[in-house]
Amino acid sequence: MATFADQDRLRADETIALLWERVRQRGDLPGFSKVVNAIISAMHADDDREFNMTKTVLQDPALTQKVLRLANSAMYSVFGQGINTVSKAVIVLGTEAIGHIALGLKLIDGLSGAASDSANARAELEKAVLAGYIARQVAHTASTRDAEEAVVCSMLHALGRLMVTFYLPDRWLQVQEHSIENSLDEKEAATWMLGIALDEIGREVATQWSLPASLVDTLRDVPPTEVGEPLDHRDWLAALSTLSTRCAGALHDNRSSVQAELAQLADDYSDMLGLDATDVVAAVDTARYTAAEEDVVVMRLMKRNDLGSGNSAGAPSGKPADAATILGRGVADLRGALESVNAGQLMSMALETVYQGLGFSRAIVFLRHSEKAHYAAHMGFGEGAQELLPRLVFNDAYQPDVFHAALANDKMILVENARDPGFVNKVPRWWKEALPMVCSFMVLPLAINRNPIGFIYGDWGMVKPDGRVEQAEIAPLNELRTLVARAMEQRRHTDALWARRSS
Repeated sequence: MATFADQDRLRADETIALLWERVRQRGDLPGFSKVVNAIISAMHADDDREFNMTKTVLQDPALTQKVLRLANSAMYSVFGQGINTVSKAVIVLGTEAIGHIALGLKLIDGLSGAASDSANARAELEKAVLAGYIARQVAHTASTRDAEEAVVCSMLHALGRLMVTFYLPDRWLQVQEHSIENSLDEKEAATWMLGIALDEIGREVATQWSLPASLVDTLRDVPPTEVGEPLDHRDWLAALSTLSTRCAGALHDNRSSVQAELAQLADDYSDMLGLDATDVVAAVDTARYTAAEEDVVVMRLMKRNDLGSGNSAGAPSGKPADAATILGRGVADLRGALESVNAGQLMSMALETVYQGLGFSRAIVFLRHSEKAHYAAHMGFGEGAQELLPRLVFNDAYQPDVFHAALANDKMILVENARDPGFVNKVPRWWKEALPMVCSFMVLPLAINRNPIGFIYGDWGMVKPDGRVEQAEIAPLNELRTLVARAMEQRRHTDALWARRSS
């Protein structure tokens, strides 16, 4: 005879099986897993973490827009000046923070895209985002360095509830009816009807999506308990996520007893979080008002008509109409960061500025290696840029081609049609072999005292640029060249000083 435990397990298995069947029917959040895994990899990379994170975010045009808007929001007003490039956002906020911001936005955006148009689904998303705001403010009050990790954990704390609401609306309705008819709280009703707790469903889904084990472990609904010693990191995040989710639910539903509920929740969890209850209430109130101010930044970013498309500002697809403005903002970032970043970070900012400003399909930095007597690709953004880097190497001895001409004259060159029969002999063999489909490209030389040190290359694939590079665009491009060269010169001077001191 089957026991109650066996029956629960059968219902749980049926629920999970039905959930994945519905996910497969609707499509498993197109592009979602790939981007999330790339974000996680960039966060954990040993080398070039900042550049890898920038490159990962830029691969998703909609995510690029959202990260920049959020980085410039009131939530991050402590950093003052505007942030116009992802590269600067990564430098100012840190790789971990940007990774968690990007991860949270992508996860919520992915769920938003999968959601039905039902009021229930929309409400659950709003609660999840509000929970993230609350978590960040409480984490800030606790002076933790992991505020953005807390945001992601809290936004995903209701992942099981979100998935059931989105993909199993019929079952969700049954849970609600069972809760009312039997005077059960939602957690008890869900476990009875589904055979599995909502937070367990969340962990099942997170594990299936290969999210970090440290994140999966925080998706536990933690009851308030007395603690004799400080919680470890995961337990602290789980407790904070539970508190944030419950506070978000009370605020969103706008119940008449909301202030009493918030005070009780603060009292229940303050000891576990190592805070005073009054500080927790104050943090929740601050988060509530910040979220209201930022509604246009976060909630509207999740709407499908504001996700950006292949022709949005964040998606290079030919030279944009406001190229001069985009270039000017990027150069402002460079100018402001000149004294506080290293040459590699500045180069990343410069490359991103040109890539976005001129709408290139790909943009690549080449640097001259005097000891090897060649130029070699160093970093790149865009279509297949990373895979191309090892193939983009050529001798620095002068050849009668467009690249050496640009370097020798220290002048930008724009090639509108590299396939023109009258021009084909002016492009080198290495370029033809590596980029056989490219039609239009630009070479922007970098020099110190007119001695070439490298160049920024960008192309538009098979399309021609929408008009020539205008005078208003040349000025910021020339300033960009000057700023990068100055940073490279300073780096060489510093390297030479260290060499003399160590000899």
